[in-house]
Amino acid sequence: MNSNSNKSLPRRDEIDPKYMWRLDHIYATDSDWEKDFNIVKELSGEIQKYKGTLGQSADSLLECLKLRDKLLSITEKLFVYAKMRRDEDNSNHVYQALTDRAMAMYANVGASIAFINPEIVAMDEKVLEDFINSSSELQVYRHFIDDILREKKHTLSKEQEELLALAGEIARAPQDIFTMLNNADLKFPFIKDEDGQEVELTKERYISFLESKDRRVREDAYNALYSVYRKYQNTFASTLSNNIKKDIFFARARNYNSNIESYLSEDNVSVEVYDNLIKTVENNLHLLHRYVDIRRKVLGLEKLCMYDIYVPLVKEPTKNIEYSDAYSLVVESLSVLGEDYVEHLKEAYESGWIDVFENQGKTGGAYSWGSYLTHPYVLLNYQGTLKDVFTIAHEMGHAMHTYYTNKTQPYVYSEYKIFVAEVASTVNELLFTDYMLKNTKSKEEKAYLLNSLLEEFRGTLFRQTMFAEFEKIIHNMAENGQALTAHTLCDIYAGLNRKYFGENVIVDDKIAMEWARIPHFYTSFYVYKYATGLSAAVALSESILKEGESAVKRYIEFLSSGDSDYPVELLKKAGVDLTTPAPVEGALKKFGSILDEFESLL
Repeated sequence: MNSNSNKSLPRRDEIDPKYMWRLDHIYATDSDWEKDFNIVKELSGEIQKYKGTLGQSADSLLECLKLRDKLLSITEKLFVYAKMRRDEDNSNHVYQALTDRAMAMYANVGASIAFINPEIVAMDEKVLEDFINSSSELQVYRHFIDDILREKKHTLSKEQEELLALAGEIARAPQDIFTMLNNADLKFPFIKDEDGQEVELTKERYISFLESKDRRVREDAYNALYSVYRKYQNTFASTLSNNIKKDIFFARARNYNSNIESYLSEDNVSVEVYDNLIKTVENNLHLLHRYVDIRRKVLGLEKLCMYDIYVPLVKEPTKNIEYSDAYSLVVESLSVLGEDYVEHLKEAYESGWIDVFENQGKTGGAYSWGSYLTHPYVLLNYQGTLKDVFTIAHEMGHAMHTYYTNKTQPYVYSEYKIFVAEVASTVNELLFTDYMLKNTKSKEEKAYLLNSLLEEFRGTLFRQTMFAEFEKIIHNMAENGQALTAHTLCDIYAGLNRKYFGENVIVDDKIAMEWARIPHFYTSFYVYKYATGLSAAVALSESILKEGESAVKRYIEFLSSGDSDYPVELLKKAGVDLTTPAPVEGALKKFGSILDEFESLL
């Protein structure tokens, strides 16, 4: 099937089955799903008999943990099947209902196993150590138990934990209010597009307007968007300020020294890693200033405005790439990762791991997902562009990370941390780009690839680090009792933009409002992981290309490690030490070399 073979969007039953994922590998029929649903209900009741017994014997602890894994793995399988069936066609009421039931079951299962961690924390550590040493099967759970005990000093009494849990719904209020205001209540004006047609501005259309070659369109969209946010600046400031106050409450209640420490503790990451990132990027801002100046020259402008930052400098090559050819390109580019990796990529293509084309009702975008008890799956909406080929490489990185982890690790370590979640996907993108740059004969395509890389670095390494610095500043201020008014937040944000973009960009009072529309600020101290992830991926991809087999072996071991150790330690074993500035410095050096090549090509 050619992605452009039909002008109207096809129904699901009009897609060639060879381009669909095979969810019958999870459950052959919906009746089989119902059987597992009933099994989970039984197991949820069965695990309750272990409540209050975990400290009695090694056998009791082991039996409970094994039952927990069985219960969670089947529940995960139920939810994955139902949700992915719904994603095939969101109008299908059968799978709407199955998804709702699976989500409710997930909540019930979470409640049924909630006693486990507090009971482990309450145990005498000497007794617990004796239990582990007496059982080879319990030794498998050592890291899992150590991770629970690591947070012991931040775990409160049963009564206090219950009180904090009761406050949880109220604590979501700032984020919920922001979400409703930002997504439901804000209405943006109409602007004229490139053809002079009146088009309503939406958040989704905003970036496409900023990518317009018509500067008037970019400016109109920019001014219209931020004029709306400016009207509600005090409400947005209040929601963000109260979200930070919520963080302060929970951090102090759990005996953390600061908000940042409480959030980084989830991954056992030191504040040093966070600070290294900001300091190293700040020391190399001249590279971003240089890129901005190249952009200014290419666009033929005396000064850049903030609405000139997103417009592509090089047009994407206009050619339709058949899906089979695209996948072959990805496989060939990743052959440096070894025969075993390539064989599983081919297996994914041939054995129903991937849902390729768009159809009526299908969930948009792309993702990789799956359950521990089955192979991973990938959802695409392939259109035949070069950007879509990058998406294949990206999502197959996630899929192969999941595949190697699930193949190697027990269920308890199958969920790798978000800190490393984007590493494998970005490694694939970098290896694919390297392959394309070495093999393309088209100057246009080479320029496009280099510009895409530069934008990846600008948007991930520089922009996310600026966000991270903004978060650290405003959390520190709130923790020291300073008020976070709209005026204060705008001043800080505008100042950071001036520092990061340099003197060749006009930082106006509109971009000063950008903080108001960033949802990530309501999931505190999260965005830095994008920047560290890119830095780690650059280091890993470069070592793979330079060292070959030894680096590939370390990388496959990393993919196979799941959550069996802390993410920083897993990356160290792969050869990347984020407790030092070296990986970030290496990524910035890479950015500089791309700049050199891009500038010489222009």
